[in-house]
Amino acid sequence: MKLLLVEDDVSMRTALERSLGRRGLQVQGCADGNAALAAWRAFGPDVVVLDLTLPGRDGLQVLEQARREGIATPVLLLTARGTVGDRVLGLNAGADDYLPKPFDLDELEARLRALARRRSPASADGAADVQLGRLRLDRGEGAFYLDGSVLELTPRESALLQALFARPGHAVAKERLFELVFPGEPDVQYEAIEVVAYRLRKKLAGTGARLMTLRGLGYLVKAG
Repeated sequence: MKLLLVEDDVSMRTALERSLGRRGLQVQGCADGNAALAAWRAFGPDVVVLDLTLPGRDGLQVLEQARREGIATPVLLLTARGTVGDRVLGLNAGADDYLPKPFDLDELEARLRALARRRSPASADGAADVQLGRLRLDRGEGAFYLDGSVLELTPRESALLQALFARPGHAVAKERLFELVFPGEPDVQYEAIEVVAYRLRKKLAGTGARLMTLRGLGYLVKAG
């Protein structure tokens, strides 16, 4: 798993690079917010760990710019600013998970691996892109393209659609989708997955990819 670690604290960054490297992750470190996006594009990570307080450009600005560019890589915010307000700001900006400092290394690794699985639930490195109608999933980028242009999706809509694109025409249970779209968020109501699906269905109108609800089974996506 390729991990981009954006952290300006030299001792923490070095320690995490060493510890996570020993656990089988390929880690590239970056200390500056201005350089983070360039490193992100060049490295093509499976997951990004992003500190909020960075020189040059703060983590939220980096994240917001990445999402505006259609970069859908899962992002875990790692920061000492652990208030509810900061967590909400990060999630609204497009973060997928949040871990306040200090943290347990085992928990960090588990969250990173869960995010990597969420990015492409049933694909291996190098798997072919998936096309339904005019909509194409670029598995390498984790982004959806409509007639060659990036389809604007929220991180949660993208996570839901990626899970369904992993097995087009096959139902995925609501419970599984909820775990992928709202990982580590016990306060979110189960019905929230229906809201994400409703909004996604509207965005898919006219793309040739159709999101269907199967009562008692979950959701599926198919051409049509």
